[in-house]
Amino acid sequence: MKRYCFDTSGISTPLQFMPDDIYPSIWRTVTDIIMSDSIAVTTEIYDEMVKIGGIVGTCIKNNKALLVLEVADEHWDWPSYVSSVQGLVQTHKNFISEFIGGSPKTICLNDISIIALAKGLNLPVVSMETSVISSTTKRRIPDICHLEKIEHLTFNEFLRRENIRFG
Repeated sequence: MKRYCFDTSGISTPLQFMPDDIYPSIWRTVTDIIMSDSIAVTTEIYDEMVKIGGIVGTCIKNNKALLVLEVADEHWDWPSYVSSVQGLVQTHKNFISEFIGGSPKTICLNDISIIALAKGLNLPVVSMETSVISSTTKRRIPDICHLEKIEHLTFNEFLRRENIRFG
């Protein structure tokens, strides 16, 4: 059963600062969660995640079917997801990189896809992006989540939610 929607940064950023060769127990636990069918991603996010290396990257590559909710798969409400993507794009178009000249400091369509998935599944989004809500020209995942009333978690908040402790 899906419990979280992950943005790539929800795994790649913590992995950068806590590499799996130094913190193997954290990442073994995360791979166990991946293999428990608890994490949902879009095809766009999965295509980013397959670039992650190490044991987590291997787990991601080997478990695409557990992670990706494909459009046209009859096992979930993908028409609502498509509708949500379209609505989010319309609502936040003035902040989406692809529509405002490619700025890397604001939200992009891949980010919109994971937010739409979380909205449709009523799940939190896990990312390591920080808010820029006070900006009049930029938005990031936490900002859109806040505006759309979708829960946003950092990696550490995800670990706390799962009651994962290392010591």
